[in-house]
Amino acid sequence: MTTILGVSCLYHDAAAAVVRDGEIIAAAQEERFTRKKHDRRYPEAAIAYCIDQIGGAEALDAVVFYEDPVLSLDRILKNAIELAPATGKTWAAAARSQLGQSLNVAERLRQILPPRAGDNVFFVDHHLSHAASAFYPSPFREAAIVVADGIGEWASTTIAAGNDCTVTPLRQIHYPHSLGLLYSAVTYHCGLKVNSGEYKLMGLAPYGEPRYADLILDRLVDLREDGSYRLDTAFFGYLDSEAATNAAFEELFGCKRRDPEAPITIDYMDIAASAQAVVEEAMFRLARRALRDAESRNLCLAGGVALNCVANGRLLQRLSNLDHIWIQPASGDAGGAVGAALELAHSQFGAARHAGVEHGRDGMRGSLLGPAFGSADIEAALKAKGLVYHRVESRATHDEAVAQALVEGLIIGRFDGPIGIRSARPRQPLDPRRSTPPRRAELYQSTHQVPRELAPLCAGRAGRQGGRDLRDGARQPLHAADRRRASGIAPRRRLI
Repeated sequence: MTTILGVSCLYHDAAAAVVRDGEIIAAAQEERFTRKKHDRRYPEAAIAYCIDQIGGAEALDAVVFYEDPVLSLDRILKNAIELAPATGKTWAAAARSQLGQSLNVAERLRQILPPRAGDNVFFVDHHLSHAASAFYPSPFREAAIVVADGIGEWASTTIAAGNDCTVTPLRQIHYPHSLGLLYSAVTYHCGLKVNSGEYKLMGLAPYGEPRYADLILDRLVDLREDGSYRLDTAFFGYLDSEAATNAAFEELFGCKRRDPEAPITIDYMDIAASAQAVVEEAMFRLARRALRDAESRNLCLAGGVALNCVANGRLLQRLSNLDHIWIQPASGDAGGAVGAALELAHSQFGAARHAGVEHGRDGMRGSLLGPAFGSADIEAALKAKGLVYHRVESRATHDEAVAQALVEGLIIGRFDGPIGIRSARPRQPLDPRRSTPPRRAELYQSTHQVPRELAPLCAGRAGRQGGRDLRDGARQPLHAADRRRASGIAPRRRLI
């Protein structure tokens, strides 16, 4: 029995995960403990939680980090030398981070291990960690894999093949060419925060028209039929400055970078829609090539770009050679902790695949891998905040109290079960007062944030789309079958 701790940190979304013989035992992001969103620091609390779930550090056989800091330093050095002296400021910041923290991570990980484990500290390449996180927990024995993000050590896009207990990289695109950095650059230009505002850009896109898509394809990115691409780096600032774009980028689109506090005009909506259309097309071509190269009809996705659920849905619509798709729920760097541990378990320690694969189920346990909270924990938190509450002792009494509150028109905050890596399912509001969810624009009229919808469970309207009213432009959360119907996706080609 081999138990491995995986760790990701120091860029964004620090996390830890523990795997035993190919089964994920626990995983959590550091932000869940520190309450600091996208916390990048060494995940002491997440590590402590994972170790507690296996009965203590004595049970560990190895520790693995989700990327190779030496290769990352190689990229930083070569980039700084090639573009000097323009890289003076960025080199100083990168050097402090890489030399001061990343290269010392091995010693910190080594201190976790018990004496019997010796010097079993490993490093897995960033994109291999992502690819492993996408394939090994999936319900497939074989699959094509696409990893796309901002950057790993050098790779920004990887096509790989998964076959039972092996993941084999087939093709890669390297920095400075990156779909993730392209999308982040547009995020930055639209006045949103890089590495956390990309989902807002995706939410902004439907409000615009992709009238700049051809311009992006003509000037910013050379996208080829086989999915390979190159960026024209003359329009980007990330190589030699701390900004994602530059004056040439602004001149190309005919507008300055939006002030984060300024209203969002139609120009920025159209730029967002255009970037979204280009990324969707790029992911389509990459996925088509991956399925062909891996000779598979199953597809697994990971990396930050795989968090773009709209682009993922387009793959199901457009790929005729695709039967099933599985997307790592923690596709960002947090999932790298899971992937690194699984890669080590299979490649170095000969672990078998998770038990669910025999029955066509995935191994993520619904992503409910983080800490659970009992009644005593919840009551203590309520008292600490001075909130009014009452306690019920039985499930029947609980259900009756909730039903009565809904009848009275009260909004219920539902908390049920353990918290996953970023899962919101156990924490869902119940709103009986309306059949369509409120939009954030209604709740935050005075702000200039991108309008985004909340997703409470709402009372349905009988006889209309199975209780979900889709008229008058009301956009509600749909169940999986409804998503397939609404988008024309055949039921057999489904999200697993």
